[in-house]
Amino acid sequence: MALKRNGVRHRGGAAPGADAGVATVSQSRIGNWALVGGLALLTVLVVFLDVSTGNDLRVVPLLVVVPALASVYCSLRQTIWIAVWITTVVVGFRVGADGTFWDFVFGIGFAALACALGVAACAARIRHATEMARLRSAAVTLQRQILRPLPVGTDHVVAHGLYEPIEEDRFVGGDIYEVVESPYGTRVIIGDVQGKGLAAIGAGFAAIAAFREAAIREPTLTGVVEALEAAVVRHNVFSAQTGEAERFVTALVLGFDEGGRVEAVNCGHLPPRLLHDGRSSAVTLHRTYVPLGLAGLSQETRTTESFDFPPGATLLVVTDGVTEARDAAGAFYPLDERIGAWAGHGPRELLDALHVDLEDFSGGVRRDDIAALALLRTTVDGRRRPATPGDATSRVTAPGAVVPGDATSRVTPPGAVVPGVRAPGEDAAAGESERRTAAV
Repeated sequence: MALKRNGVRHRGGAAPGADAGVATVSQSRIGNWALVGGLALLTVLVVFLDVSTGNDLRVVPLLVVVPALASVYCSLRQTIWIAVWITTVVVGFRVGADGTFWDFVFGIGFAALACALGVAACAARIRHATEMARLRSAAVTLQRQILRPLPVGTDHVVAHGLYEPIEEDRFVGGDIYEVVESPYGTRVIIGDVQGKGLAAIGAGFAAIAAFREAAIREPTLTGVVEALEAAVVRHNVFSAQTGEAERFVTALVLGFDEGGRVEAVNCGHLPPRLLHDGRSSAVTLHRTYVPLGLAGLSQETRTTESFDFPPGATLLVVTDGVTEARDAAGAFYPLDERIGAWAGHGPRELLDALHVDLEDFSGGVRRDDIAALALLRTTVDGRRRPATPGDATSRVTAPGAVVPGDATSRVTPPGAVVPGVRAPGEDAAAGESERRTAAV
């Protein structure tokens, strides 16, 4: 089941978190009534066999293996009740059985020890699973919190997103994306960090932080890419000092302005796909440079190239988790063949169709993170409406700012005179003066 949150689809039926993970691993895989019925049936069967075989073969002591089996599938409370029940049954049969005092003591002791070990094994399993769930949830939650919630609209594009981390113990990937509106237009990045795990997430966070700052500061798209390169290199230097492996980041950096063309710098990433007028086509980028963090190995200077992006068109950018998805036979996902059927869809419908088709194609088995952005080129009439005075839904003001016509947000220092606003006590004096003037 997929949870759609702010336009970004997340796998799982609940929001990721440590509490949800703990609740999941602590739950039993067997219902209480099914467990009671099965245990009662097993007890009756074993007791019947024990009575049938007589003193030649005692079967009831074999019940001590039941708590060990229950520790794998049941909750701790269920395992404790099973252990108590099995101990009671074994003790009851030992009391009525023939034998010496030491046979009775060793039989009861062995049953109690086996049941106690089953309970201890269940507690250890739940504790270990809880720790793993907390670590996994912390990593995935951190990654989701650092990535911008989508959709987001700017004066140039509306961005919808599809993002699904793997959420396995050592398969938390480093797919990244960001959309930033700057004085120089809208800048967009989508990328994939080499490797997986927390170290890959750290490199991705370093690239995102550098992009958010450079996208607003740098007047050129190449300047943004140079800042990203420097950030990844600095992160690799720090990683080497702490014993971590160095990482590189494949990235596609796009720039949108008032014109009908898009600037792009491709650092080892997949090219975008353009959907317009019911047709889809791969955008040809003639220059593909080394990934971020590897510029020192190349003599090339990264430059921009541009392509047409007409109003109303949708630009689809994805990570290799989409194109490298495999079916049962090991074939890769044919993205260019599939998106042609969705060329007339809107960006949200496009990503929904892509998500469903990927799940069907791969049988729900994913080997990498999946990230995709559908960027809709806005028209002049469809651009994001700027904030206007009196519009409480779009107005954002700094604390203490004065907003004309907004009495709830107006803040003035003590004793200040605000035109059109009477100080306390002035209303009565003003009314009396007006009455005297009218009488004269």
